[in-house]
Formats: sequence, structure tokens, C-alpha cells
Amino acid sequence: MSRSLSLLGLGAMGLPMARRLAARGALTVWNRSASRAEALREEARRDEALRDGAADVVVATTPAAAATEVVLTALPDLPQVREVLEGDDGLLAGWRAAGVEHPMLVVHGTVSPVALRELADELAAQGIDVVDAPMSGGVLGAAEGRISFFVGGSEAQVAELAQLLEPCASRVTRMGGTGTGAMAKLCNQLIVAETVTALSEAFALARASGIDAETLADALGSGLASSEVLRQKRHHWITESFEPGGTIDYQVKDLRFAREAADDAGLRLDAARTALALFEAASAAGDGGLDHSGIYQTIRRPQR
Repeated sequence: MSRSLSLLGLGAMGLPMARRLAARGALTVWNRSASRAEALREEARRDEALRDGAADVVVATTPAAAATEVVLTALPDLPQVREVLEGDDGLLAGWRAAGVEHPMLVVHGTVSPVALRELADELAAQGIDVVDAPMSGGVLGAAEGRISFFVGGSEAQVAELAQLLEPCASRVTRMGGTGTGAMAKLCNQLIVAETVTALSEAFALARASGIDAETLADALGSGLASSEVLRQKRHHWITESFEPGGTIDYQVKDLRFAREAADDAGLRLDAARTALALFEAASAAGDGGLDHSGIYQTIRRPQR
């Protein structure tokens, strides 16, 4: 029998995840802006499948009220995870009050592997299992149930998580012990950031040369340059509008973590350094809240 489940954080990825997880049965949700959680509950109540027998979405007013046996956190970084753990209204207090033994805390954000292992060691002393399960697939992939999860944990933990996440996942891969999921996600983020940068350069060069952006996107998508990044993000370059999914500021955070990991491994990743410098410049120019494909605007700015 599946253990009780909650999800904290109804942002760009958390909200579509919650929609799909609700179909499996009881789901408790918490979000800093309560209106988003309430809207999800009303949406679930209108859903025909839920009315025909699946459990309703339960809205928790505090993280403590969402202290179920398995807690998924779709939050940006570990400082936000620590915020929902601590205090009278935090998860730690909630687990104690509810008498939950050996809960599992799942960290879905892209975080520092070193800091993740430190948190896991702290919580293990209190009987709490921490599993890192960052995700790739973008907002569209989350909506379509095609997230790829990179998981650091024991074989038993990963097997349980794979069952719970089945409505959201195209793949759940055990990368190794605690922290390896976070490290694998940094590898993923290197590829995404550098691909977004390369595509932005390509569309900038095409436009400067008089080539129609949509025509280029169709041609690239039919050849070796095709990618999931191009499939999901092509409309940004075609319309030159960059409403977020994942933002430039988040990309900066992830690339800095990747640089730290490379430094620790004695590697110099020159393409990653170039991408980080471009994304930092975009953030400094005030574009940090744009979708990460908005690096195109930095590339398109006139050279001085």
C-alpha cells in the first residue's frame, strides 16, 4: 500500500506535477501563495475522473499540515527546503505531532550536491530519509507526464519513488547514493544551458542574415540539430517573446553549482564558463526573470 503523499511548491513544475499526481489518489498540497493551492483543489473537484472516485486534493495551510509519510518538495533550492522544515509550522514539527516514523523528504529542485548531502546527514539523525530527485523535461514535459527524474538514494527508496511518481514520469533513474541525483541534474543543466545558448546564436545569425525564424526552426527540427529544447522553446525565438518556464536567474544558479562541481573534480569546462558568463550578463542587464531562451536578447544586443 502506498504511503501518504504531499507536494510542497506549486510553481512552474510543481503545479502540473500535482495535477497528474492527484489522479492517483489522495494528495496534500501546500504553496506559499495559498490561492494557487485553492485553485488546484477547485480544479480537481471539477475533474470528472476525480468526481467518479479518486480522492480530492487536500490543501494544507502550513507545511506542518502537509507532513505526510512522503513529502515531495518542488522548490528552487535548499534554503527554501530548510524554510519549510523549520519552525512551529514546519515539516519537522508536523511529523512529530502526527507521529510519522521514518518519513521520506524528496528534493526535486536543482541544488548543490555537497549541501544536499549535508542536509541528508542532519536529518538522518532524526530518522528522516532524504532523497534527491531533480527533474528534467520542462513545463511541457511536466504537463504531459514526461519528466525524467535523476534519483540519489537506496534501491528500495528509488523503487518506492518510481511507483509514486509514475503519473508524472517518463523515466525514474537511480544514479547512485545520496547526492548523485543532484550531480546528474547538473550534467543535464550543462547540456540545456549550452543548447539554449547555441540555438539563440543560430536564430540571431539567421535573423541578421534575412532568414525567417520559423522556417529555420522547421528545418533544424528535421535534422541532426533537432532536440527537445528546440521542440519546447522554438516559439520563443520565433516570436521573440520570452515568458518563463525556467528563468535566466535559475540557469545562473545551476551553472554556478556545475562550475563548483567541476572545480572540485579538477575539470575546466570552457563551454560551461562561456554560457555562465552570458547568463550572468543577461541577469545583470535586468533579464533574469525571462525564460532562459531569453539569452537570445543578450546575444542580439549590438556589440560596442
